[in-house]
Amino acid sequence: MKNLISTALLCLSIGVSAQISFAGKANVLFPTGSSKWKDIKGTLTDDGKKSAGFNVGLSASIETPTSLFVMPEIYYTHFKNEYKHSSGTTIEAKSDRIDVPVLLGYNILGKLFSLYAGPVASYNFSGNNTYNNFKENATKDFTVGYQFGAQTQLKGLILSARYEGAFSKDTRKFINTSVGSETIEYDNRPSFVLLGLGIVF
Repeated sequence: MKNLISTALLCLSIGVSAQISFAGKANVLFPTGSSKWKDIKGTLTDDGKKSAGFNVGLSASIETPTSLFVMPEIYYTHFKNEYKHSSGTTIEAKSDRIDVPVLLGYNILGKLFSLYAGPVASYNFSGNNTYNNFKENATKDFTVGYQFGAQTQLKGLILSARYEGAFSKDTRKFINTSVGSETIEYDNRPSFVLLGLGIVF
C-alpha cells in the first residue's frame, strides 16, 4: 500500500511540475522510398513520378522535471505519386491524410538541441478517384509508421528535421473499366525526409 501511495504521489508531482507548450508547425516532405507500381501481369517497371508534399498542424510539448519530454502532434498531410499509362492516362496515388505522431524526446542542450522518436498513426482520406477508364479502389485507409529526428528552438522559433518510415503499406488498385482484366496495383507507404518550421504560441 505504501508503495502504491508513493508511486501515485510521484506521478502527481511529475504531472504538477510538467510544463506544456504549444506550437503551430509546417513541414515539407521529400519522398525517399521506392514506390511500387505493378500490373496484374507484372509488366510495369516504371516507379512513377514522386513529388514533394507538405503538412501543417499543431504540436504540444510536455516537459518533465528531467530532460525528457513527450510531444504529441496532429497534422494534415498531402502528397502524391504519379504513373503515366501507355494509353496516355496519368494515374495518381494521392494521399490526403491525418497524421498523429506521439514522440518521446530528450533535450540534450536544453531546447537548443533535442532528439525525439516515436510512432505515427495515419488515416487516409483519399477516395476512390477515376482517371479516364481507371477506377481507384483504395483498400487500406489506416496505416502506421515511425519518425525520428532533431529540432532546435530559438526563442519562439522551431527548426526541425526528421525521417518517417513505414510499418504498414498503403494498398490500392486501379481497375481499367473498359478492359476488365487490367488492374494496376500500388502498394506502398512512402518514406520521407521532413524539414519543418514551427512557431511557439
